[in-house]
Amino acid sequence: MLLEQIIIYGVVGGFCLIVVYVYLRGQKKASQRVEAKIEKAIQDGTFEPVSLHPVIDLGTCIKSGGCIEACPEKDIIGIVNGRATLVNASLCIGHGACFHACPVEAITLVIGTEKRGVDLPHVNQNFETNVRGIYIAGELGGMGLIKNSVEQGEAAVESIVKSGFKRNKDIYDLIIIGAGPAGISASLTAKKHNLNFLTVDQDSLGGTVFNFPRSKIVMTAPMDLPLDGKVKVYNTSKTELLSLWQMVLAKNNIKIRENTKVEGILIDGDHFNVMTLKGETFKTKNVLLAIGRRGSPRKLGIPGESLEKVAYRLLEPENVMNKRVIVVGGGDSAIEAALSLADQNKVIISYRSEAFSRLKPQNRKNLESAIGRGAVEVKLKSNLVKIEQEKAILEEESTPEPVEIENDMVYIFAGGELPTQFLQKAGVQISKRFGYTVKKHN
Repeated sequence: MLLEQIIIYGVVGGFCLIVVYVYLRGQKKASQRVEAKIEKAIQDGTFEPVSLHPVIDLGTCIKSGGCIEACPEKDIIGIVNGRATLVNASLCIGHGACFHACPVEAITLVIGTEKRGVDLPHVNQNFETNVRGIYIAGELGGMGLIKNSVEQGEAAVESIVKSGFKRNKDIYDLIIIGAGPAGISASLTAKKHNLNFLTVDQDSLGGTVFNFPRSKIVMTAPMDLPLDGKVKVYNTSKTELLSLWQMVLAKNNIKIRENTKVEGILIDGDHFNVMTLKGETFKTKNVLLAIGRRGSPRKLGIPGESLEKVAYRLLEPENVMNKRVIVVGGGDSAIEAALSLADQNKVIISYRSEAFSRLKPQNRKNLESAIGRGAVEVKLKSNLVKIEQEKAILEEESTPEPVEIENDMVYIFAGGELPTQFLQKAGVQISKRFGYTVKKHN
């Protein structure tokens, strides 16, 4: 009997050892795969954070893996030797899914790093700036993802309503500057609370989204729109999203005042005067800035940049045909524009660095495919130095003399300038944040 028990315990013990061995071996292989991804991320330049990214408290982390499963982008976080670690930190675009999925709140979302700062306006937990009555939501405050911007636009207006400001029938309760995701959500929320409000945009409905190429996929997850409920959108293009917003705004009888650029905001007693480029002045109790971080496109400052053939955004690539095109830039916007033009045009991408360091995985894959089949030519470590009517001149590190290239169109994607002067004139404080923790709205 004793012998039988010893045999049984021995078999069970052996089985347990095999299970543990298999598990540990699997964990080791999984760690090695993640370590390989980290090495590749370092080579590709996507390992170091650029702006918004998760920071993991290893002392709190219980290694559940929920953050990895929840991340829509994948490969932002991985597990190495049982510890959560960043893999492609610069590809994080702020979904916040990892933050919400962590059962022990071991993840925070941070903007900037100890070495790389990001200019941000001062905003409190109610989205109000240091100037009482001026609020900020969306990309300008550091949260560029559409879903997050929608949430912030709604939350900001809810804060304005709860502030208990004294209403005056002769002036607006709220002026919303910007008709992008945050501005549209704020407009719907203002309508829900019967506020006397006005929404203006210097361009058209959609804000930054309007400037994307027509077929660009801009939404990959559901969102809640005030007055409309949960909108189930997956792989939604720019055109589809703009149509949705137009429908929701029309249904609620909300009109956006387009092509109205705000030049200044001045405090006038107990209200603000909002002045436009057209010479108009609107009076309001509160202002919500729902504008993008790129107040104006950053220019190269080179001869010929003012020619009509030069543009800083690409709206309808399908209408550009049989042209010799140069696309300047190495970010997602530049690559997406180049790829959308490649089928019908001869496209050259000029980028000053030696590698594309912050591309989304799918854009990188599509670019490599286009290069492989000869649809796109890439000139790394090159700078556009002059633009003429029928040609462009590039300086390349690999050639001693500037190179002349026959050219019909130039698209420049060099980022944008933070509207610092506009904000400072309104009294809004801006400072460079190093490792600033984002307080996400729940």
